[in-house]
Amino acid sequence: MSESYEGKQYVGMDLHRRRSVLVRMTETGEHLETMRISNDPEYLRAVMARAGEAPEVVLEATYGWYWAVDTLAELGARVHLAHPLGVQMFSYRRVKNDERDAADLADLLRMGRLPEAWIAPPALRELRGWVRHRAKLVGLRSSLKCQIHAVLAAAGVTVTTSDLFGVGGTALLASAQLAAPSRARVESLLRLITALDFEVELYTDLLAGRLRGDAGYRAIQAIPGIGPVLAAVFVAEIGDVQRFARPAQLASWAGLTPKHHESDTTVHRGRITKQGSRLVRWAAVEAVQRIPAGTELGARRERIGARRGRNIGTVAAARELTELVFFGLRDGHIRRLNPPPTAAA
Repeated sequence: MSESYEGKQYVGMDLHRRRSVLVRMTETGEHLETMRISNDPEYLRAVMARAGEAPEVVLEATYGWYWAVDTLAELGARVHLAHPLGVQMFSYRRVKNDERDAADLADLLRMGRLPEAWIAPPALRELRGWVRHRAKLVGLRSSLKCQIHAVLAAAGVTVTTSDLFGVGGTALLASAQLAAPSRARVESLLRLITALDFEVELYTDLLAGRLRGDAGYRAIQAIPGIGPVLAAVFVAEIGDVQRFARPAQLASWAGLTPKHHESDTTVHRGRITKQGSRLVRWAAVEAVQRIPAGTELGARRERIGARRGRNIGTVAAARELTELVFFGLRDGHIRRLNPPPTAAA
C-alpha cells in the first residue's frame, strides 16, 4: 500500500535535535508508513521521495527547524509549521511518543484544524539572526557592567555618577581604592566590555546598511521613541506585516493584549498575555518610555499611568505604538503623524 498509493499524502514530522519520526498517511487518515531518520538533509530527501508529488508536510516550530523546512520546500512539498502553543493538546494522552506526535500533527493538518505559525523566508531569518545576535551581545555587556557594580559595592565604593561607564565613571573606576583581586576583576570585565562594544557597534552598522532602502524601516523611525536599532527589531521580527489584517492583531501577536476569560455572563480581562515576540514587546515598551510627556503617546502613557499605575500606562501606550508601526510598515508612511496643513489666511 505504501508504495502504490498515488493520491495526496500528508506527512507529520516530529523533529528532534538528532533524529526525527515521519508518519505518512492518506487523505482519509489511512496509515501508510512510519519512518525514523537521522537529521540529515540527504536522508530526508531520500525518504520523502515515497511521499508522492507535492505532499502536505507539517512539523512543529521547535529547535533547529530551519534546515528541515528549507529541504522540504526544495522538494516541492507544501510545508506547514505547527504553532507550539496550539499543539499542547497532545498532553492529554496517557501514552506520548514520537510516532503518536507525528501522526497527530498529520491528522490535524488533513482535517484543517492545525494551528499554524508563519514561516519566514530565508532572507528574513538571516536578518532576524543579526537582530537577535545584537540583542544577546547587549545582554552580555549589561551583565558584565552589573558585575563591576557588584565589585564596587562589595568594596564599599560609592558610585556618585549616573553612568559608571561614561567619562566621570571611568575616572571613578580608575581612582577607586580596590584590593588587587578586585582590581583584576574590574580590569578583566572592562576588557570584555570593550570587545563587546566593538561587536555591538559592528552589528548596529550592518543592520542599518542592510535596511537603508526599506521604506517601512524609514517610516517607523518617525514615531517618537523609535530609532534605527528599535526600527530594525520591528522590521526583522514582524516580517511581512500584510499577514495581519488589523493593527490589533499585531498587538495581540506581540503579547501586548490582556488575557480574556469569558463564561456565560462573566468576563474577566487579566494581565497581558506576553505570548509572541519577546523582542517586539520589549522594543515597544522601550520606545514609549523614551517618549516625552508632551507628545500624544506620552500624554496617554501619563494619563493612564496616573489613574491605573505607571506599568499599565506604559503597556497601553506600547500597544498604541504597535498600531503606528503596523501602518508604517504596511504603507511606508504614517498619516496620523503628519497633520493636514493649515489653511492659508
